[in-house]
Amino acid sequence: MTDKPEDSICEEQVFENVFYQYSTLLRNYAYYNCGDTAQADDLVQKAFIKLWENCAKVPLKNVKAFIYKVARNYFLKDVAKKKVRLEYKKQHKPGAVVESPQFVLEEKEFEKQLNDAIANLSEKQREVFLLHKIEKKKYQEIAQMLDISVKAVEKRMHMALVHLRKEIKYFDKKR
Repeated sequence: MTDKPEDSICEEQVFENVFYQYSTLLRNYAYYNCGDTAQADDLVQKAFIKLWENCAKVPLKNVKAFIYKVARNYFLKDVAKKKVRLEYKKQHKPGAVVESPQFVLEEKEFEKQLNDAIANLSEKQREVFLLHKIEKKKYQEIAQMLDISVKAVEKRMHMALVHLRKEIKYFDKKR
């Protein structure tokens, strides 16, 4: 490309020529950095938008260096954003709540109360309850394992839940 004093990147034809001359090379460079074709395309687009916005300030001889630097800077910004998001996810796991000492104490009390209540179930009720709630077995599976009817499993589970509701003030009916 000849660098004539009258050539300005702000002229549409000159800009178009610059684009066709450098876009593939810049895309390859961006792809080499990020390893993602979509992101590489985005970086090329952003670099040329930035070039167009600064066309009056960038001499034609510095175009290549300018677009490469802009693409690299956008790539580094993307990496920094991803790093921040990753750090945030590490620190703030979904559903994670900063627990107060009172909450921890109440949770321990509830756990003890639940374990005691489960221990106070009859052996048959406790067996069905633990198989269903802890091991996630279906009533049909439990009936086959214990060689009893599904109705018997339902009855034992019902009696276990009635007993637990009586003994535990905060028993969650949804589980």
